[in-house]
Formats: sequence, C-alpha cells, structure tokens
Amino acid sequence: MTEGIMTKTEENNRKAFEGEAKAHVRIQAFAQQAEKDGYVQIAKLFRAVAEAERVHAMRHLKNLKLVKSTEENLKYSFESETTVNELVYPQMIKDAIEDGDKVSTITFTHARDVEETHAALYKKALDHLMNEVETAYHVCKVCGYISDGEPPDACPVCGAKKEMFYEVK
Repeated sequence: MTEGIMTKTEENNRKAFEGEAKAHVRIQAFAQQAEKDGYVQIAKLFRAVAEAERVHAMRHLKNLKLVKSTEENLKYSFESETTVNELVYPQMIKDAIEDGDKVSTITFTHARDVEETHAALYKKALDHLMNEVETAYHVCKVCGYISDGEPPDACPVCGAKKEMFYEVK
C-alpha cells in the first residue's frame, strides 16, 4: 500500500475486511441469542458461519499488509486506542446526550473509559516485551475493562463484581 493512496483493490480489501469482521461479531451475537432461545443447532450454524467470516476477514487483513512486528503493532494499537478514547467516543457521548439516549451514553462512556485503559496496557506491554515479563489478563464481561494481573473486587469502570471477569488465555 502506498502511503495515503490506496488502489481500488486495496480499498476493496479494506471494505471486505471491515464487512467480514462486522459479520463475524454480529453472527456471534446471533449464535448467543439462538442458544438462549433454545435453538442449539441454529446456534451451531451461526458459530460456524461466524468462524468462516473470521477466516475471510483475516485473509483480507493479510492482503492489506497492516500486521507488522509485535513492537510496531503495539505502538499502532496504543495510538489507535488513544485516538478513539480522546476523539471518537467523546463525540459519540456528546451526540447520545443531545439525542437523549441514556443507554448509549452509558455504553459509549464505558467504552471510552476502557479504551483509555487499553492504551495504558499497550504502553505497559511494550515495557513487558523489553523485560520479558508475563502477566494474566482478565476481561469484564459487562464493559470490557481489562485487568493486568488479578481481577479487581469491583470493575473500576462499571462496578461489576469480580465474578464477572474471565481470564484470557
């Protein structure tokens, strides 16, 4: 990819990646709903299709040549999280408040607060990389907050109890 200028094929790979990645997440949610509704076979089908969409997304991402060295990926991820936290979510929160959408205001606020912690984790991971430090990560099922090490008794973002955290392997 040339800096700043994309060919039609590069732009198509970007669009395809975004579409497949969104489909993966959306269909995973459909699988959870089917499972909740008692449709085990349909849930299995949704999970299979979601996995196929993930494969497609990864192939398109590979074509874009955006995945670099781990150190470059950490720096890029830090910058991306910082931008989302400082620019994107504040505008979304403002819009939700203006629209009177309290639920979206809360979810955007939680996401903004969590994105800030993601940036800090990426920065810390760069130090860990240099010093070969290993840690455990636990994710809050409610808001997505990530704890480095043991999960807290209560999520600092949404207040969820310790039991709402799961360890990422």
